[in-house]
Amino acid sequence: MGRRDPEEGHLPAPVKPPDGGWGWIVLLGCFVITGFSYAFPKAVSVYFKELMKDFHVGYSDTAWISSIMLAMLYGTGPVCSIMVNQFGCRPVMLIGGLLASSGMILASFTTNIIELYLTAGVLTGLGMALNFQPSLIMLGTYFDKRRPLANGLAAAGSPVFLSSLSPLGQVLLEKFGWRGGFLIMGGLLLNCCTCGAVMRPLDTGMKRKTEKTRDKYEAKEMLPMGGKTEEGISTTDGAMKAKKAKKKPRKGKKLLDFSIFSNRGFIIYTISKFILVLGLFVPPILLVNYAKDTGVPDTEAAFLLSIIGFIDIFARPACGMVAGLKWVRPHVAYLFSFSMLFNGLTDICSARASNYTGLVIFCVFFGISYGMVGALQFEVLMAIVGSQKFSSAIGLVLLIEAFAVLIGPPSAGRLVDALKNYEVIFYLAGSEVVLSALFLAMATYCCLNRGKKKEGSPEKNPAAGGGSDTEEAESDVQEAEEHSSDNHQPAHSTDNAVVAASEEANHVAEEQGREGGGCPAGDGEVLARDSCDADQTVERDSF
Repeated sequence: MGRRDPEEGHLPAPVKPPDGGWGWIVLLGCFVITGFSYAFPKAVSVYFKELMKDFHVGYSDTAWISSIMLAMLYGTGPVCSIMVNQFGCRPVMLIGGLLASSGMILASFTTNIIELYLTAGVLTGLGMALNFQPSLIMLGTYFDKRRPLANGLAAAGSPVFLSSLSPLGQVLLEKFGWRGGFLIMGGLLLNCCTCGAVMRPLDTGMKRKTEKTRDKYEAKEMLPMGGKTEEGISTTDGAMKAKKAKKKPRKGKKLLDFSIFSNRGFIIYTISKFILVLGLFVPPILLVNYAKDTGVPDTEAAFLLSIIGFIDIFARPACGMVAGLKWVRPHVAYLFSFSMLFNGLTDICSARASNYTGLVIFCVFFGISYGMVGALQFEVLMAIVGSQKFSSAIGLVLLIEAFAVLIGPPSAGRLVDALKNYEVIFYLAGSEVVLSALFLAMATYCCLNRGKKKEGSPEKNPAAGGGSDTEEAESDVQEAEEHSSDNHQPAHSTDNAVVAASEEANHVAEEQGREGGGCPAGDGEVLARDSCDADQTVERDSF
């Protein structure tokens, strides 16, 4: 979807998203891919103690495995965009599934921590990145009206898989050791290939063939019957090919579309998302240690993350349903701002929680707000740039987020070591999230909505959500109609030329007939070889 046709030199006719049918299978595949992509880097942490014993390394050394996975997931966004635009979603996902699986299988045979970084970290992380981004792109092509709900359901894969992969990893560790666990986990990641296989692209080939046949049929209908027909058709085809050849260099296929940076809504979203990621992941990372420092037992402290995951499972689909309502969807950017504001205020208000009850209340509200953010983040991006430019947009956004991921949590950890105070970290993280919410809401209202009102444009604001794909489809249809009229123009020109030539020949024949009183010679014989009576002249004039 949205890729330029290398043979035609123009965008294919847009296909209306089915909003169901095979799209539900695509949604299931996206659910599984999202679960593996977000939960797997956290689930492998159950093996860290055994790795520390076998390789004689510290916790920070083993933690780099998860960090490298996440860095590959975010940092390789532009590479994934280029591959998707060049080869399509399905082949990229199949390759990604094989890479992710082979990384974990090879990791089970490693003998030092560096080899683990290259196999479980780089290979598996790259494979999951090649699955995650194309799955979201395919979800956007199959859903339009129900897209908020689809995004919410797909995002629910993260907490579901996190709550299931971690206990499964513990069981595998106890029965087979970390090497056997890695081997079985590699086999599970082969399911990414199955998910990639069901990502069937929407068919546009039949539409292009139908339009070609229709154009040629209309050209034949407009040309006169007789010996000039084949010559006129060949002239028309030649003119059409020449016009397409001229359009090729101007409308070449872009592997990575940087024109999205001219979209003010995209710039606002990217800046807001960078600020958000600086503080969003800090509280859940430090929550367990924070609870232990306040005197909470280890088992009860670990249960706090389970509370967040359980609430998150229901919050994401519910938020997707709300975002899909007719009166909410045009303002989905403001709903996203509210969810970020809710999350930031939860961090700030819970910074002084000093007992287990207070931490449980924090986990409930954090799970709701965190689920809302997870359900809306990609829906807002799709609404801003549209489905055709989403493949390039998400790659660039993930690359920018990678820098925030590498800055935020490590900086918070260093501040904890220096200050020995978790309260300041929660205040700081919550302030960053609140700042991102206020920036998105104010910039959307001041820079986009008020700008539209001053210009007097009746168009909907793409950053506020809704209507983006429809407007893009209308522009594509208009472009296709212009191209179709250009292709028909040579046929009309040939038709007019033949008619004009025949009328001129008839006029010459009549003049010669009046002057010489006989049949015209030369060219006149072609028009009336046997006789020159008035009836045939009338027939030629009518022709």
